[in-house]
Amino acid sequence: MSAEFPMFALSEEHQAVRAAVRDLCDAKVAPYAADVDEHARYPQEAADALLAADFHAPHVPEQYGGAGADALATVIVIEEVARACASSSLIPAVNKLGSLPVQLAGSEGLKQRYLTRLAAGEGGFSYCLSEPDAGSDAAGMKTRAVRDGDDFVLNGVKRWITNAGVSEYYTVMAVTDPERRSRGISAFVVEKSDAGVSFGAPERKLGIKGSPTREVYLDNVRIPADRMIGAEGTGFEIAMRTLDHTRVTIAAQAVGIAQGALDYALGYAQERQQFGKPIADFQGLQFLLADMGMKVETARQMTYAAAGKSERGDSDLTFFGAAAKCFASDVAMEVTTNAVQVLGGYGFTRDYPVERMMRDAKITQIYEGTNQVQRIVMARQLLSGVQSQL
Repeated sequence: MSAEFPMFALSEEHQAVRAAVRDLCDAKVAPYAADVDEHARYPQEAADALLAADFHAPHVPEQYGGAGADALATVIVIEEVARACASSSLIPAVNKLGSLPVQLAGSEGLKQRYLTRLAAGEGGFSYCLSEPDAGSDAAGMKTRAVRDGDDFVLNGVKRWITNAGVSEYYTVMAVTDPERRSRGISAFVVEKSDAGVSFGAPERKLGIKGSPTREVYLDNVRIPADRMIGAEGTGFEIAMRTLDHTRVTIAAQAVGIAQGALDYALGYAQERQQFGKPIADFQGLQFLLADMGMKVETARQMTYAAAGKSERGDSDLTFFGAAAKCFASDVAMEVTTNAVQVLGGYGFTRDYPVERMMRDAKITQIYEGTNQVQRIVMARQLLSGVQSQL
């Protein structure tokens, strides 16, 4: 066996990506994070900085004008942005979520039209699957797309749409054949400028306040039939394939949030004096910090392993994506809560960032499938005989 044993080592290119994103975020994202949260405003400073550095949608292939980042590099970008500001990390994360259906199953015409625009910063992408009565049971959606000559006419409501109103483009899942349930769902690209598209008021949320979450209303929205992604009736399959890949990006967001909280707790523990010495000298606190660090690193390794499987398209990606998302988000919630505990009363105030990180962490246990749903997914994969090939 090679003495270098590079299996779990990042390449020089991946290390360079991490360093570049961290430097950018320290300078142009982190300084605005508290204000973004306080005023529930879109992180425009971060959006501008990420676009200028080509980190706003790093997954877009080079042939469409993108950076061509692999799944691991994309994960590192999201992780590092989330370490500074969870709301801002949803810019690259949701751009991937919204556009990946086009990348996976879209026609060459759709790829040329929309991936190039995304790469150029002409508009972001959002993903429209959930509805008021169709959350975990996404196949129970009611949004309809009816064929009318060379067009489709869409009607319905999509709920919990991240960056809605900011994004220019929306991947929308809609029922084209009500008799076939999940096999009667198709995917479409809808543009913000299409007649009949409108948005609800921003949700008043616990966390990720800088990323607007709105309902998307589709009122007789007429679009050309060539905006269908893939074949008719394959929309639900495309949606699930997309989530297999993008749950890894939510795991990355969770790891970044947890790392940010751990970093702050470590610094505070070494500075805060009680009983004549830093609180970091107390063994009870050391044990807490050790557990936090251990779990963050475990979550990171699971996430990176899942990113590798995403890049290769391994058969056990469904299990690994669900496992990484579930574990990393649980870790993020635990680590951020413990970071608040390390800071004591100060951690409970908005003068310090760990309470924001704790609030931001909660959503990672909920979106792109609750952690209860992830456990169902994992169990089904195991019972079907899927085995890890790591």
